[in-house]
Amino acid sequence: MAHLRDRPEVIRLAGALLVLAGAAPRTAPLQGTVLDAESGNPIPCRVSIRGADGRLHLAKSAAGAGTAVPYTKERSGSIESHVTLSAHPFRVELPPGDYTVTVQRGKEYLPETRRVAIADRPVEAEFRLKRWIDLGALGWYSGETHVHRPLADLPNLQQAEDLNVAFPFAWWVLEAFTSPQASNQAGGGTAPGEKRFVEVDRTHLYSTRSTEYELFRVNKKGHTLGAFFILDHRTAFEEGAPPVRPVARRAHAEGALLELDKHSWPWSMMIAPVMEVDLFELANNHLWETDFAFRDFGSPPPDFMKIERDARGMTEAGWIDYGFRNYYALLNCGLRLRPTAGCASGVHPVPLGFGRVYAKPEGPFGFDAWMKALNAGRSFVTTGPMLFVEVRAGSIEGSAESAVPLSRIEVVLDGEVARTVKPENRAGPRGGFVSTIRESFSVDASHWVAVRCWEDREDKRPRWAHSAPVFHDVPGRPVRPAKDEVQFLLKRVEDELARNTGVLPEPALDEYREAAKFYREKLDLAR
Repeated sequence: MAHLRDRPEVIRLAGALLVLAGAAPRTAPLQGTVLDAESGNPIPCRVSIRGADGRLHLAKSAAGAGTAVPYTKERSGSIESHVTLSAHPFRVELPPGDYTVTVQRGKEYLPETRRVAIADRPVEAEFRLKRWIDLGALGWYSGETHVHRPLADLPNLQQAEDLNVAFPFAWWVLEAFTSPQASNQAGGGTAPGEKRFVEVDRTHLYSTRSTEYELFRVNKKGHTLGAFFILDHRTAFEEGAPPVRPVARRAHAEGALLELDKHSWPWSMMIAPVMEVDLFELANNHLWETDFAFRDFGSPPPDFMKIERDARGMTEAGWIDYGFRNYYALLNCGLRLRPTAGCASGVHPVPLGFGRVYAKPEGPFGFDAWMKALNAGRSFVTTGPMLFVEVRAGSIEGSAESAVPLSRIEVVLDGEVARTVKPENRAGPRGGFVSTIRESFSVDASHWVAVRCWEDREDKRPRWAHSAPVFHDVPGRPVRPAKDEVQFLLKRVEDELARNTGVLPEPALDEYREAAKFYREKLDLAR
């Protein structure tokens, strides 16, 4: 007599019961190994897995000693889903079907995307990431100044993204007049006696002393002011804001750097001159690897900037251009802000270090040396390509290098594109593309010069690099801002003074009046 397990009707019934009982669907494991193509050694990385049905899947480390940090964040319809992994194999259980696996490591490795078919047996896959450029060998080290990830995750994250310097916020305050220490939204502060930074390894470290003031409420009511950062301060701040000058004075007295967050926050054009801000977030936290979402954020651009728009609002290229043009207007008014980059990973759907700033220390890499280079403007900001330029009196020399061909290189003189250069896009030594930059210009007054370049991508997403501006001063002949850009900055401040009257106390309103006076004086210089 046949055993009950061999009878077809019993097998079908058992299967039906398993389904009714909510049994897990049949899966098979995918195990992957990620290696450096040149050395053959395992490397940390970021892995994204998407099924043909659009579902996203998160891998885990397959090694007991390995670490994996999953990250899934959705905002305004954009979804970022990935896992960052230590230099160990990964494993994920997948239902039968076709999957797209993308493996990446920061900006200096070429990503690898592969189709993988899963049936009913284990699948093993080996990925070899090719490094197209080695910035550390050239003396350049990457950083990101706007991080909302837990400190415990940063060793994994920074190595997987090959981000050399990170600035996670130990303190984060959202309410006006409130102490960041007393009302901390960052999940715990850092005691004053602890180290200013932590070394993950020889080339990766993170700050433990940064604060974000991001003020959305005044007197417990919704009333957005904006945001700024204090990077590498020495003691925990008790001061609320506004007014903002006492915070700025203390930050600078402690050797910290002040960073202006997005240019379109309501108060941004006030705090730039009043706080004597050091850094401008040129690659800001609305630029993501996934879909661009924030179409109209904060103060709108003026008509004279001719910012690109479509039926849904500002385009991604338009948002980038708006930031550039606002930055240039501040530079033309004599505010020598150094460019930086921040993604707000942890809040937004974006990987750590998607936008990053590379700085070149004088001498060996270290936290203080890197900070000094950032503050000196020995830097460039990028969401893709790399940019190395030296500016001397009347000349620019250097190169732009990229993983994909460039579409154009632009020389910016006092905020205007003075020259557009067709890239050479010749083959680089490691597989990227290299374009020489050698240009000359002639001016007889004070000026500033920067270079920017753009990738020519199949997906048409704007990926760019921008050098720090280099200033040349001629006594008695300062840079002259354009009249319409000064009027734009002045109107921003005057509108905020009117909006905040009756809401903020007089010492805070006086700071808007001071900023308005600053910009009115610039009108006398305007061209």
